[in-house]
Amino acid sequence: MTSCRKLRPEGHFSGKQGFTYNEGISAESVGAQAICMHLLTIPPGGRARAHKHATHETAIYCIAGTSRMYWGQALENVMDIGPGDLLYIPADMPHLPMNIGDVPTTAVISRTDPNEQESVVLLPELERLVP
Repeated sequence: MTSCRKLRPEGHFSGKQGFTYNEGISAESVGAQAICMHLLTIPPGGRARAHKHATHETAIYCIAGTSRMYWGQALENVMDIGPGDLLYIPADMPHLPMNIGDVPTTAVISRTDPNEQESVVLLPELERLVP
């Protein structure tokens, strides 16, 4: 039987997207069945690889810093998010986030995939579309 668990995000792991994530709630850490939640800090100038999360939705809450995200089938759309903003990314939506500020960007990221990296699909063909 699964029990309630408390974690402090002290460990780290490298994601396929090119970022280092703090350990969080996942199938691996607590036996989660349908959700994961991690804390991510993107250093100034940090940029992810173009990717999508196959069949899994993502919700993000920006705590600090400013991030820019390109999104769409050809990364043709762009939006900036900052402290206090919530961001929803539908399943299978190509996207590429980056820190456009001169301070770290910190966000809480939650997905409907309990295995954070299982649904990540890299899209290297889209890399050249983002300056």
